[in-house]
Amino acid sequence: MNRKQITEFSLKDGTRFLAEVDELENSNALVRVARPDTGQMVVEAKKRFDEVLDQIQPVASAIIIKLSQLNTPADEVEVKFGIKLNAAVGAIFTSVGGEANYEITLKWKQNKA
Repeated sequence: MNRKQITEFSLKDGTRFLAEVDELENSNALVRVARPDTGQMVVEAKKRFDEVLDQIQPVASAIIIKLSQLNTPADEVEVKFGIKLNAAVGAIFTSVGGEANYEITLKWKQNKA
């Protein structure tokens, strides 16, 4: 069973928020800080949250570009992928609904001529 830890992420504008993440085996490599409002000890993330999203954006863009290049592009595209936050590395793609890392749904509307 994975143990959880509370990690503090920040945004570019300085906004901070907490997220529950899996505890790392070597968590002493991370800095534990006390939150000034509660005194609760949390792990400070190595990357800002917007930097974590920067890791995800190229993957999402590549999927969208490839699917738009189909011979008959879909009218609707839905892409699901799981992401775990990690205090040390940022984002990790995880499985969605079983063993798949990505779930893609393409929909074409019938032409009613």
